[in-house]
Amino acid sequence: MKTQQNRTKKPPREGARKKLRFEDGVKAAFIAAAVICAAVLGLGGFFAVRSAFFSDFSPPVSSAADDAPKEPGPGGDVFPSLPGAGDGMVPGPDQAVRDPEAADSAGPEIPAAGTPAEAGTPGEAGAAGAAAPAQPDGRKALLALVIDDAGNNLRELDPFLAFPGPLTIAVLPGLPNSVEAARRVRSAGKELFLHQPMEPLNGQDPGPGAIKTGMNAAEVKAILVQNLNEIGPVTGFNNHEGSRATMDPAIMRPLLELSRDSGLYFLDSRTIADTVGPRIAKELGLAIAQRDIFLDNEQDRESILAALEAGCKKAQQTGTAVLIGHAWSPRLAAILKELHPVLIRRGFTFVTLSELLRRGK
Repeated sequence: MKTQQNRTKKPPREGARKKLRFEDGVKAAFIAAAVICAAVLGLGGFFAVRSAFFSDFSPPVSSAADDAPKEPGPGGDVFPSLPGAGDGMVPGPDQAVRDPEAADSAGPEIPAAGTPAEAGTPGEAGAAGAAAPAQPDGRKALLALVIDDAGNNLRELDPFLAFPGPLTIAVLPGLPNSVEAARRVRSAGKELFLHQPMEPLNGQDPGPGAIKTGMNAAEVKAILVQNLNEIGPVTGFNNHEGSRATMDPAIMRPLLELSRDSGLYFLDSRTIADTVGPRIAKELGLAIAQRDIFLDNEQDRESILAALEAGCKKAQQTGTAVLIGHAWSPRLAAILKELHPVLIRRGFTFVTLSELLRRGK
């Protein structure tokens, strides 16, 4: 019995040995995978900790785009780069240019069509969005927009009544739509002027209710009062055409005397450089305004933008600019509405003509 019990045990079968080797390999693979995962997690944790502790010390990355100005400064060539405005109204047969004298003395002041205005740095928000343009005494640059020749029809007037800022609109007398145009201007909260027709050098008829050379002082005042009563109440008046009449002291003296005595403001449209208006006004102790820029001698967009930029430059240099446009100009209302917020951001302040004069232009 003992001999049978002490017999040597048989070695395991070959299949059993293979099963053991396979299980050992699986265990080794799991252990290796665990080690690799632990290593990966460890490295991830290291970089996370490093990022948390050292990221604030990394130098900032700058680029040319970051260093570039975010807002064009005053006088910069901003307007021609704006998206195209709508054409606004399509001029009809009665919308031909009605003021042939508009270019009498404006030529040298307005850049040629398609050329950017001379650069300085104007703005409703100065260079690169910095300080607004101002005079040395701290006054902001003021822009007074005046729209002449209203009253020919109502369709061409309506877009200007929607302008979001202060605006002075001058209405011609004696036309079928004069009274209604004046009423609409007042209802829209815009400043109303009489656009007084006066004799030009070219011999053309300036329209109903015109003041002409050869009239005596009483006649000048009577015509002016009649037109004021038709269009009024108004804040003031300016001349329509008048290159001949505004050179004549016999016409300008009674006209400016009535302005002084009635408390109405006067704007000399300066359809000719030789106007005696400023000299007579000084003799009478009367403060008047004078046109600086005609906006629409040419009605294409580029010319209007160049003229407007020239006005901005003038306002920056002197503190104020009086810019005259015309109700019949087909693109002007849309361009002014489009650029109003741009000019506000650049630092310019829009005012009526009377406000400009009250501030002491």
